[in-house]
Amino acid sequence: GAVEVSVRSPFACWFSAMLYCFGGSVLSALMLAEPPVAFLAKNTNILLASSVWYLVFYCPQDMFYRCCCFLPLRVVVAGMKEVTRTWKIAGGVAHADSHFKDVWLVMIAVGWARGAGGGLISNFEQLVRGVWKPETNELLNMSYPVKISLIGAVLFTLQHTQWLPIARHNLMFLYTIFLVTSKVKMMLTDFPLTPFEAGLCRGFFGLQKTLSKAEGESATSSNGSSVCDRSAEQHHDGARKRSAKKTE
Repeated sequence: GAVEVSVRSPFACWFSAMLYCFGGSVLSALMLAEPPVAFLAKNTNILLASSVWYLVFYCPQDMFYRCCCFLPLRVVVAGMKEVTRTWKIAGGVAHADSHFKDVWLVMIAVGWARGAGGGLISNFEQLVRGVWKPETNELLNMSYPVKISLIGAVLFTLQHTQWLPIARHNLMFLYTIFLVTSKVKMMLTDFPLTPFEAGLCRGFFGLQKTLSKAEGESATSSNGSSVCDRSAEQHHDGARKRSAKKTE
């Protein structure tokens, strides 16, 4: 409903866009009891994001949006986005450590929020546009940025607490290469983390077996109901035929 909101209420559309662009800063600030509006002080970032928002929604003939949909340009922009994601996660982990020394959960949470804050507060961003879809909660159906940011937050927390024997710049380089490669592969082919997720779920949570049993039970119940329905229909058909004969 973003296009309809851009026509009906441009300010609501702009505010939701800013929440999605700077959601990581807002969410991490709330976690660390800092001003959540501090991102508004970065005039250059606000101006750049607002310019892109205006061109996407109000450029004549949607020329800017069509150019952004051009696949080679999309790949380049997505790669640049993943590079900035690495810096956000690493900065969030270090910032959390300055408030809570060596508290792993806080460092992971803040790094995760910095890397994928726009997705994590998507429900609130939807409320700004007048949409309420709790089933789209990112914790229920994690998107690629949320999953990959969580992995990065764990890795950078282990490195920052010296449990991962690797230099920070080396980890940033390797993680950025992994992000860009997986993102490009996801855009061109299929989702690269699917085999890993399937193996992890089977090994630790047994989700596939549970889903298979649930599907089997639903299939059995549906078959049973269909048999009952068929027998009931046959019974009613027989009754109608007998009544018709009696009438004759």
